[in-house]
Amino acid sequence: IMNTFGLIQISLTLLCTTTISSLHCNHLPLQQRKVIENSLQLLDKMGKKFPPQCLREKMSFRFPEQVLKPRQKGTVKVAIEEIFQHIFYIFSKNLTLAAWDGTALEQFQNGLYQQIEQLEACVIKKQTHYFGSKEVNKLKLKKYFQKIDCFLEDKQYNLCSWEISRAEMRRCLQLIDKVIRKL
Repeated sequence: IMNTFGLIQISLTLLCTTTISSLHCNHLPLQQRKVIENSLQLLDKMGKKFPPQCLREKMSFRFPEQVLKPRQKGTVKVAIEEIFQHIFYIFSKNLTLAAWDGTALEQFQNGLYQQIEQLEACVIKKQTHYFGSKEVNKLKLKKYFQKIDCFLEDKQYNLCSWEISRAEMRRCLQLIDKVIRKL
């Protein structure tokens, strides 16, 4: 009798966990919109207005928008997770010359990290179906973020290179927000 009761408890726990995690994944777009909204506010709060002396250094990175226009929602989620990982990576190194509000930066990084974790949990389940297009998108995103990374490095992570990158990340998050609203 004890064994049967134990199995029933385990089964109920697994059922509840699966239901909660699938509900969690179903609410992901709404949650992402809130995170992106918060991230955009934090990007604004991190620094002040775009420095006029940096205007002549403007750089065109050309975000690969096609990675956010696939036919399947799962592919979009994979792309968004990838983008968040790249943004997190860029905003986790050589920030000494950025002269940003440290608390806002930390909150921005934490928000991205939590979103990556949640996306990974929801995306892993479906990843095998989207392998082909996912790899192509992964390369396009890698090239895009490498351009930003190289730009920062070439400019020795100076104030203007960080401000230009911050403006680019803002644009990037706005594009993701637009896509999530359509999901």
